Amino acid sequence: MTADVGVRLERDGPVATVTLCRPDVLNAQTPAMWLALRAFARDLPADVRVVVVRGEGRAFSAGLDLAVARGVGDGSFAELTTLPPDQAADRIAEFQDAFTWLHRPDLISVAAVRGHAIGAGFQLAIACDLRIVADDASLSMAEVTLGLVPDLAGTGRLVDLVGYSRALEICVTGRRLAAAEADRLGLANLVVPATDLESATADLTAAILAANRDAVVEIKALLAGAARRSPADQQRAEREAQVRRLRDIAGLGE
Repeated sequence: MTADVGVRLERDGPVATVTLCRPDVLNAQTPAMWLALRAFARDLPADVRVVVVRGEGRAFSAGLDLAVARGVGDGSFAELTTLPPDQAADRIAEFQDAFTWLHRPDLISVAAVRGHAIGAGFQLAIACDLRIVADDASLSMAEVTLGLVPDLAGTGRLVDLVGYSRALEICVTGRRLAAAEADRLGLANLVVPATDLESATADLTAAILAANRDAVVEIKALLAGAARRSPADQQRAEREAQVRRLRDIAGLGE
């Protein structure tokens, strides 16, 4: 559905696949695509457990479509600068929703990254919980090269993944990271030959689905909050989660 705006959602049971489908421009992103992604999140069936994000053709996403952004209409640079600051910020908040739903607590999201993952493409990849990266990938947080900042919820995610110092260096230089460096920095969960990207993504998806869904949700919540909890609070969260699982397994419910 919605392939006419450059992004398509397909569902196969508990797996939903989001495909950026503008291969002629290396899946460059537009505000219309972000609004479609936001709508996908609202309409996603409750029994979906895994969301795979991929790009059609030889790239994941080359980032923001500058031809659109510099033109006119909703989300263009020209349109945003005509709005009062609070309204412009609200518009950007809608765009951020297209990315932040990918790490909501009831899903595991997997980015299958090959070729370019630049700017908005990089932010989309790190919005996902897990990343399988092809050995031909090239990643960059390139917004600074346009005099802009990463504003699609990517800054906090990048700090969580690689730490403040490395995130700062990546963002302020806008340099390209090859797959091997992405792996070394913890941006990739797995690096595979480009020809194996689809099968590796399918294998990871199958492994996630083989696990108990409620246990996966509890584990994700524990890990997602660990860095922001004290050790005592984290241990308490573990205890409470385990009691819930034991009661559920015993058929005692709440």
